[in-house]
Amino acid sequence: MSCNVIIIDDHPLFSRGLSQLIETQKDYKVIGMAKDRNEALSLLDTTTPDLAIVDLNLGQEDGLELIKDIIVIHPQTKILVLSMHDERFYAERAIKAGAKGYIMKEEAESQVINAIKTVTSGEIYLSENEKNRIKELSQGTTSENGSFDSISTLSDRQLQIFTLVGKGLGTVEIAKKLNLSIKTIDTHKENIKAKLHCASSAELRQMAIEWTNKAV
Repeated sequence: MSCNVIIIDDHPLFSRGLSQLIETQKDYKVIGMAKDRNEALSLLDTTTPDLAIVDLNLGQEDGLELIKDIIVIHPQTKILVLSMHDERFYAERAIKAGAKGYIMKEEAESQVINAIKTVTSGEIYLSENEKNRIKELSQGTTSENGSFDSISTLSDRQLQIFTLVGKGLGTVEIAKKLNLSIKTIDTHKENIKAKLHCASSAELRQMAIEWTNKAV
């Protein structure tokens, strides 16, 4: 039985290379590619893919929100996230949003194919490191002490705003982009500052810039 795949990534050259890799596999066919949310939604209007491979970094757009959109539009479409974002901070969020797997772009081609086949077979794909991390956290047998580990306490919306701050957007721009009020964005920022132990907006902005450069 054939498996129809779409690729959603804002780097066309990467998408073409991934498409070529996928089509070396028997019964897998790439039926479309999109570079942002609008193109992805248009593509989903005209196709019914078995698998959507989604990058979380779609320019200024949020891949996690796109995952939720796909689940609503085509709940039967399985989603695999293939991203530069560190799996420690994003894999669990992606699964909760509705994805069936998460793999980082730095992985070998053979492992990417393994992830694709695992997800299309109906199973969840996570790296062994991520599986072990989640297991240890659930058992309380590990503690996270990295400088960015408190970011895991942010909600999806807070992480979205934090990332946009790191990309240089101001409060008004973020409010317009997310269709929220300025007051709501300011409230989120204050809550983010508290969770990340930032004493000022300048400290929050600096941390966001460092995080965004590291994460993407």
